[in-house]
Amino acid sequence: MRHRRRGPATWCCRPGPRRRTGARRAAGGRIPGTATRLGAPAAALAGGVLVHALDFDDTHAGGLVHATAPVLPVVLAVGEQLRVTGAEAVAALAVGLETVCRLGAAAPHAFHARGVHATAACGVLAAALAAARLHRLTAVQAVDALGIAASQAGGLLEFLHTGSSTKQLHTGFAAHHGILAARLAAAGAGGPASAIEGPSGFYAALAGRRVPPEAVLDGLGERFELTRITVKPYPACQLLHAPLDAAATLRLDPGEIVAVVVDVHPDAEAIVCGPDQAAPRTAYQAKFALAWCVAAMLRDGAVTAATFTGVDRPDVLALAAVVRHRVAPWSGAAADQPGRVEVTLRSGRIVVGEVPRSGGGPGAPGLDATVRAKALTNLGAGGPAVLAAVAALPGAPDLDDLLDALGATA
Repeated sequence: MRHRRRGPATWCCRPGPRRRTGARRAAGGRIPGTATRLGAPAAALAGGVLVHALDFDDTHAGGLVHATAPVLPVVLAVGEQLRVTGAEAVAALAVGLETVCRLGAAAPHAFHARGVHATAACGVLAAALAAARLHRLTAVQAVDALGIAASQAGGLLEFLHTGSSTKQLHTGFAAHHGILAARLAAAGAGGPASAIEGPSGFYAALAGRRVPPEAVLDGLGERFELTRITVKPYPACQLLHAPLDAAATLRLDPGEIVAVVVDVHPDAEAIVCGPDQAAPRTAYQAKFALAWCVAAMLRDGAVTAATFTGVDRPDVLALAAVVRHRVAPWSGAAADQPGRVEVTLRSGRIVVGEVPRSGGGPGAPGLDATVRAKALTNLGAGGPAVLAAVAALPGAPDLDDLLDALGATA
């Protein structure tokens, strides 16, 4: 049954003087890593694209969704606009991360199987709920925000066939639309309360199946899916990480390699084993090309952001031409698959590299050190200041120190 409103919705549910004064002082949000200030939706759009641009951002394996990219830019942009405390920002971030992970994991691979980018589809609802939290919307308004956001959910995987940049834009769109959904709900617009599980709702339309609410809500507040987010060691599709880790265990002379066979999960084949996997046309397409990425790892012993600046390298292309894949059924999620690479040398000897799962996942040894090293590598000289601001965030009066530190890395 739809709840009946008892009065007009407000822009921010019962805002205090601090929040109103701060909103006037900070009319918008800064694009992360810059001093440029835009309206919060536009700042979040830009931030979402920046976070996801290199495909180096984290992934929740069970839902195969990038959790941070559609949510963090919302928290930063709306949080700065409303002058929220660091603790409020952390709470909103947790709400958004848990939402996107649970929505994706309730229908594993169902979105991708229909050509829908799960991060874009689930991310807009997560962004809306994070924004609703920051705006202190009522429960009824938050449901309306979810219903409005669900009608903006989408994102096509057609980029896989062309190497175009639409996937990089998806997370920005999700962040942008999520903020608008929360604003519209605050202003009195309504959304269907059954937008997620209904007969023509989110899952039915975009995943091709009905998903009962308990599949999303099971263990809510007791089991936190956000703790199962994987930190990426490589700026490439998560489905390639286990094969890359397996290839990284081998130290071979590339000139002696005559054949390579890589095991892939059935759900991963359509995404990373396309017709251009051995000779991608663009740098972004290379990030979803199994043969090319494995060849680059076998040639260089590493895959970094710089790896993708030369997708036409003759040495990598020559090795990629002898890489084949083999579908290896496995009961778990594709992003949690073991990695296995079988290499045949000129001598006839066969060498196998194997890992039980990709690195950077929950429980991985030294994960905190991995996160810190990755941040320092990517943020350069400004890295220590950003890390210090993040550590101090739960007790910070606002987001200024964090945003200032991020701006100094530009």
